[in-house]
Amino acid sequence: MTQSLEQLCHAMLEAARKAGAEAADTIAVRGGSVEVDIRAGALEKAERSESTDLGLRVLLGKRQAIVAVSDSRPEALTEMAERAVAMARETPEDPNVGLADPAQVAQHWDLAALELEDPEAEPAPEALQNDALAAEAAALAIDGVTQVQAAGASYGRHAVHLAATNGFSGGYVRTGRSISCVAIAGTGTGMERDYDGDSRSFQSDLRSPEEIGARAGRRAVERMAPRQPKTGQYPVLFDERIASSLIGHLLAAANGASVARGSSWLKDDLGAQVLPSHLSVIEDPHRPRVGGSRPFDAEGLPTRRRAIVENGVLTGWTLDLASARKLGMSPTGNAARGVSSAPSPAIWNIELTPGDASRADLIRDMGTGLLVTSMIGSTINPNTGDYSRGASGLWVENGEIAYPVNECTIAGNLRDMLMRLIPANDARPYLSRVVPSLLVEGMTLAGS
Repeated sequence: MTQSLEQLCHAMLEAARKAGAEAADTIAVRGGSVEVDIRAGALEKAERSESTDLGLRVLLGKRQAIVAVSDSRPEALTEMAERAVAMARETPEDPNVGLADPAQVAQHWDLAALELEDPEAEPAPEALQNDALAAEAAALAIDGVTQVQAAGASYGRHAVHLAATNGFSGGYVRTGRSISCVAIAGTGTGMERDYDGDSRSFQSDLRSPEEIGARAGRRAVERMAPRQPKTGQYPVLFDERIASSLIGHLLAAANGASVARGSSWLKDDLGAQVLPSHLSVIEDPHRPRVGGSRPFDAEGLPTRRRAIVENGVLTGWTLDLASARKLGMSPTGNAARGVSSAPSPAIWNIELTPGDASRADLIRDMGTGLLVTSMIGSTINPNTGDYSRGASGLWVENGEIAYPVNECTIAGNLRDMLMRLIPANDARPYLSRVVPSLLVEGMTLAGS
């Protein structure tokens, strides 16, 4: 009989104890996925994958080592533990490593309230193929679309369990269903591409493949015959599809590991204003049916709702146990890890305060400037916050979209940019990062 993930975690802990570990924690992940891709009306790829992955971290005083395997036989677990203990004996000491105190770990949680697992049955491969075909057909029906680069649908189900010698043991199951489409408009050197897609925990929440394909097609046609804008200072509106990247840079700078290393442009700004006073960034890992939700983190600490930025003021760092110890602070329940990696701080679900205006209102009010719909490359100085990225999108003149643009670079400093944010009200509430379109005035644009 196949062992449960909980049984495998405790078997690894017992193997670690016998091998001489003073403390240990384990993670076990079992998952399966089905993925179908369509091209030119024919099946291009149909893949099914299933795996069980196990990770063991052992501690000898302030030394630690991690070993990962996919073999769950008892002799493999014994060898895994012995190898991890031997490695730990050779590693240098780190004063900040260690498990949570038993009083810190999560004791009770309500998985049903989080709705991480869709009770609906796994879709048949034919159903995924039909979704991909429908998305492709809808894109091709848009006037100007010449081909569909890819249309696909997928389903996945993954179970995870964590256990540690401090007494913590817990797990959950997560499902995901997605549809995507990449459309191409034009021919030869005049081809332009764009995409649309949707990914949900529950299949019934997915947007229709027809809507996804049609939107991908319209976006591709919208990009036809682009020009290069003139260099200058302009307002830049980050489309909702990419606006979360701006808040992502703020969250990365507030990551406790970066702060502890001294490599964050925010390292001296705890308690300082980093956004306009009417904006807050709220993390809520308990939103139902959302990909970033979880009842506990990778160190067994309970997750909780918190304001990372409240009324424009940075209130705290994102901390796992190690970074919290290094900074002399309390952990925030934000540890993430893979089977072969140590815990590190990570963000769960976040939401930026929305504005009152629509995206159309911001376009009207910005006068002349750039609506960015996609970006490539990234030059972000983590110590200063200097920002430079390649961009393409739509040029706005006199408050109206005039023509598509590409081959330009937008630049500024994140500290200044974030203080000038003007949010729209178009954020998608079901995403893990709920961030609307964001207008930033006075950015440097390098074009022709």
